[in-house]
Amino acid sequence: MEHPHKDGETTAAAAAAATAAAADPRGASSSSGVVVQVREKKGPLRAAIPYMPFPVAVICLFLNTFVPGLGTFVSAFTVLCGARTDLPDRHMCCVFWLNIAAALIQILTAIVMVGWIMSIFWGMDMVILASYKEQGIPQQL
Repeated sequence: MEHPHKDGETTAAAAAAATAAAADPRGASSSSGVVVQVREKKGPLRAAIPYMPFPVAVICLFLNTFVPGLGTFVSAFTVLCGARTDLPDRHMCCVFWLNIAAALIQILTAIVMVGWIMSIFWGMDMVILASYKEQGIPQQL
């Protein structure tokens, strides 16, 4: 049994695409020469991850991999030692407590594997941010 409305839908879709291509004077390639900038919107916990020296970030990743939340807990103290974060308008103690809260969330939810996985991703973010710091890439990415 054939469905005649399928061919009609296909023809209508092709006609709409042809009309859109004809309306664009540059042709089908509408993104040529256009620069698009994408900024990630970070929540407060994610933005509180400090920009640490690379070796410290690798140690925190290692700790987070084997003891969920421990590397995040250690990274909280780097904030008190002057590590920058993506929360420049917040006080140092507030950012410290946000990192402690993230560590507690990772520890408490590690029982159901969520915290362990979150802890590993958190450690990977620490290493990525540390590599940005080493390469001199601007903080707001």
